[in-house]
Amino acid sequence: MVLTAMSESDLKLKNAPIVEALVEIDCDLPAGTLLAELEEPARQAFDGSYPQMRIQQKIQGEIRDRPDEVPAFSASPWELSAFQFFQVDPVQVVQVREQGFSFNRLRPYTTLDDYMPEIRRCWNLYRQIATPQLVRAIRLRYINRILLPVQGAVNFDQYFRIGPKIPDEEGMDLTGFLNQYSAIERDSGHHILAILTAQPVEEPCWPVILDITVGTTESHDADDLPWIEDRIRSLRRLKNDVFRRTLTESCLSLFQHSKQDLA
Repeated sequence: MVLTAMSESDLKLKNAPIVEALVEIDCDLPAGTLLAELEEPARQAFDGSYPQMRIQQKIQGEIRDRPDEVPAFSASPWELSAFQFFQVDPVQVVQVREQGFSFNRLRPYTTLDDYMPEIRRCWNLYRQIATPQLVRAIRLRYINRILLPVQGAVNFDQYFRIGPKIPDEEGMDLTGFLNQYSAIERDSGHHILAILTAQPVEEPCWPVILDITVGTTESHDADDLPWIEDRIRSLRRLKNDVFRRTLTESCLSLFQHSKQDLA
């Protein structure tokens, strides 16, 4: 399948199924920088617009399974991985991460153009407190929750150009699926990871998650904001291409003519 350029205006949907959009910028910090040292400067920088903070931690575990031995599990101590700053409502989240910076937007979502000024402002605040030296990767992730009408057996070919198949459609009823692929766009070198998976049926609908991540691993000066914004918009164009070419016109019409319950 050949993907062609598509603007976000081509995908202007009355009731878009997006439940979360995420912009991630991975970068190198000055040598010796510890994430814990950024807590107070980050709290002061984001307190006005994002007054609620949560600390995110991670743990790594290992299972050792050797012949003639009882399997053993070991885990490292909890480690700090991010500071998350929330709005009061909390539909927007800014993260100061171990690897860099993130901006999350939950529903309701309008268009990336509406959030770019805030992404720019928050990135500049992050630059002031963390002084990143080099951008290593940029990713956009969009999670869509699509509610398919349940009227007997669902014909997924009606809604998805790339969808689930079972070996005997006459004698079997599909009860769940998980489709995943990764790809590289030849012209730009951008990476694509797309996941299509079913959630449990919620009469009268069958929710399906379409999770699209697009990214670039180009390295560049962290102070070059025009370059960063250009890459974000290029990734947005690719995300739209993947979204549009995954869904049929019948599926897209669900977002134009009916209210998608995104609960």
